[in-house]
Amino acid sequence: MYDGRFRVYEATLSPAAIAANTSAEQTFTVGGVRAGDVLLSAQKPTAQAGLAIVGYRVSAADEVGITFGNFTGSSITPTASQLYRFVTSDPNPIA
Repeated sequence: MYDGRFRVYEATLSPAAIAANTSAEQTFTVGGVRAGDVLLSAQKPTAQAGLAIVGYRVSAADEVGITFGNFTGSSITPTASQLYRFVTSDPNPIA
């Protein structure tokens, strides 16, 4: 979806486990995301105790990087096969 300012993308993701008391970036294919876009939001549909999205970026065309933080003493695997939503903006919009 594109409204002239923002684009919204969705992708079903199955992230890998995050080690205890750490953060780690994982990259995922998100069709349509453009290199150079600013990623404004990465939304996980459910909450998991001790797990957070602590960063996100467009890492390449059709690819985003999500940094997950694990704030527990045990490994956490984000819930598999969930539909994540991403919002991007073009840093140089055409007037």
